[in-house]
Amino acid sequence: MSSLIEDYALIGDCLTAALVSRTGSIDWLCWPCFDSDACFAALLGSRDHGRWQIFPKAKPRASSRRYRGETLILETQFECDSGVVTLIDFMPPRGEASDIVRLVRGEAGTVTMGMELVLRFGSGTNIPWVRKLHDGTTLAVAGPDMVVLRTPVKTHGEKMTTVAEFEVKAGETVPFVLTYDASHLPVPRPIDVDDALAGTEEFWTDWSSRSTFKGKHRELIQRSLITLKALTYAPTGGIVAAPTTSLPEKLGGARNWDYRYCWLRDATFTLLALMDSGYRDEAVAWHHWLLRAVAGAPSDMQIMYGIMGQRRLLEWEADWLPGYEGARPVRFGNAAHAQLQLDVYGELMDVFHQSRAMKIELDGETWAVELEFLKHLAKIWDLPDSGLWERRGPGRHYVFSKVMCWVAFDRGITSAEQFGYRAPLAEWRALRETIHADICANGFDPVVNTFVESYGAQTLDASLLLLPAVGFLPPTDSKIVGTIAAIEQHLMRDGFVLRHDPREIRPDEAEPIEGAFLACTLWLADAYVLAGRLDEARELFLRVAGIANDVGLLAEEYDSVAKRQTGNFPQALTHIALINTAQNIYAALHPAKPVVQRAAK
Repeated sequence: MSSLIEDYALIGDCLTAALVSRTGSIDWLCWPCFDSDACFAALLGSRDHGRWQIFPKAKPRASSRRYRGETLILETQFECDSGVVTLIDFMPPRGEASDIVRLVRGEAGTVTMGMELVLRFGSGTNIPWVRKLHDGTTLAVAGPDMVVLRTPVKTHGEKMTTVAEFEVKAGETVPFVLTYDASHLPVPRPIDVDDALAGTEEFWTDWSSRSTFKGKHRELIQRSLITLKALTYAPTGGIVAAPTTSLPEKLGGARNWDYRYCWLRDATFTLLALMDSGYRDEAVAWHHWLLRAVAGAPSDMQIMYGIMGQRRLLEWEADWLPGYEGARPVRFGNAAHAQLQLDVYGELMDVFHQSRAMKIELDGETWAVELEFLKHLAKIWDLPDSGLWERRGPGRHYVFSKVMCWVAFDRGITSAEQFGYRAPLAEWRALRETIHADICANGFDPVVNTFVESYGAQTLDASLLLLPAVGFLPPTDSKIVGTIAAIEQHLMRDGFVLRHDPREIRPDEAEPIEGAFLACTLWLADAYVLAGRLDEARELFLRVAGIANDVGLLAEEYDSVAKRQTGNFPQALTHIALINTAQNIYAALHPAKPVVQRAAK
């Protein structure tokens, strides 16, 4: 059985990422890329679906772990009766063949260790052909995949598993290096583990040193920034929403989705958080990725793409995997890629405008692309869509979607005015006013004084918390004040915010359908900041920060009854919201730096 979701830590090389449990087991890794098949899939099944564990043979009396400084080098220490060892895990971001390096360092006494390597390519289905090379290297091949294991420890095969037992004394370090490459290529050359460790530490320390975050909770916020960086695919600039698939939004439930892709919305939010924290290179790389991904007719633009810009993300079910704690089905691919989600246009236009405002040089063709986006949006803004939360089934006129259409034209107008671009401003201003009036007429319920989820609905959804943040109405407007009050009344559970209204039960769902949505909880904190309710904002921020795991990572949701993190992990949107809320609270406490109104906040 896999560990609790919150018991995992993340390592990665900006090509892919792995999840490491407290017991020293790597239970999830897709190689060579984030969206490849997994070679370790025990997270969604059992050890027989692939894992790599290095562990003390005798049960340790205590263990602890931490990241080394502001890096992605994980150190797990085991205290045993016979001594103490530290397991150091990292993935060198060298941009070539991908490696996992595991160093077992003796701290005191002598500890007997075990190693079990269960490779299962094809996300748990393909047992590789394993053999020893003349230099002692273990080579594993299955179809297009090749992995080599190098270690001075003597290993042998046992029940389709590569195993070893060895001793580590104080002052000794025993290395294990697992390297992936395509099976048709020559066997990858060995790496120098000392150089790899030093280079990885230098890479992350240098990257972290560029952070401009000045508020409290520096360690937690920088960990969130490092996590966002770890979710970027360096060769293209694409940013995945999470490195996992099918971790359930409700324990044991069926709301299990594949998040190993680049949502335009999430990537946009990520870029805003990174830019606000001093990271500009990622903004430029993502911008170039975007222009490549959306090339073609605006009507063909998708809400998500593969990390290389792929469009077909066909959804299918892996029926051989039993799922995380029995949550099925296990899905690969995501059918939501074909949905119409109108809010994406607003988020894109907002990030383009914010990039210009922060003097990030954009491609010369960007404004032409924006003109085409808005020309197309003018034709479709009044259509029903699937909404921010990607509801499957018939479309609706979601209020947040319409608001983000308003944002798209508003940011287009503002960019044209501030930067001198040619644009049909009269047409855009008229459309902006038309959309605003339409939303206030059809998306607001004057009887209960609140905006609603969708036109004609009597229920809410947490995306309404973003209306004051994007500048649709001032935070003091009675409509906004009423909406926040309604969300406090109907969407709060145990101090956290649900994204869906529990009063709305659909035929294919049973209440509760999921845990509290952590990003939405932080959006309420942002709304409090704008309303001048700083004490309440800080309380919510600390509540979310308080459920981060011991190394500062957060999933998508939180089950306040089971007191468990749920959903894909670690979740970019949650860490983005944590960064933004910390920045907003800091800005409110230091009026010289005003709170920025934008889609991501």
